[in-house]
Amino acid sequence: MSPALQLLAPLALLFPAAMAIEQPPLAERAPLPIAAPAEQVSIQQRVTIRINPRPAPMPDVAQFIAEGADAGSEPHLVERKAGKCLPLSAITGVQPMSDDRLLLILRDNRLFTAKLEKGCQAREFYSGFIVKRNSDGQVCISRDELLSRSGASCQVRGFRQLVGAGD
Repeated sequence: MSPALQLLAPLALLFPAAMAIEQPPLAERAPLPIAAPAEQVSIQQRVTIRINPRPAPMPDVAQFIAEGADAGSEPHLVERKAGKCLPLSAITGVQPMSDDRLLLILRDNRLFTAKLEKGCQAREFYSGFIVKRNSDGQVCISRDELLSRSGASCQVRGFRQLVGAGD
């Protein structure tokens, strides 16, 4: 019995009237084409960017910021509002700053702080972070998740730029 007939035999049981039609002799029948199984290929691309910690430890920046300065001392750095996104390619290093803030070092030596969402600890990002690359090439607040090597996943709630107190 040909493979095509083996496949169609169960259908013949469902339609007994169809079997009553006179069939030409087996020798006169043309072989039925057997369809190859349809193959479906799905290509997915996922690009992640890893931001490493700063190779040489920076001095504790928190002591130079206005919020962390003593009442009698003059702050060296102040935080200013920054946009909602930072170019991912500009970030060259990261360093935990306080409980919920990361210090981001950019290629042009500008400093930014990234405030993490509630419940996230900056110390979990001591070895840097990984972020999924978006089509716009930026990391934005309330959109992108920073993944630490220890398994923590946090969103950024705000960026602030650190500038000199006299600027």
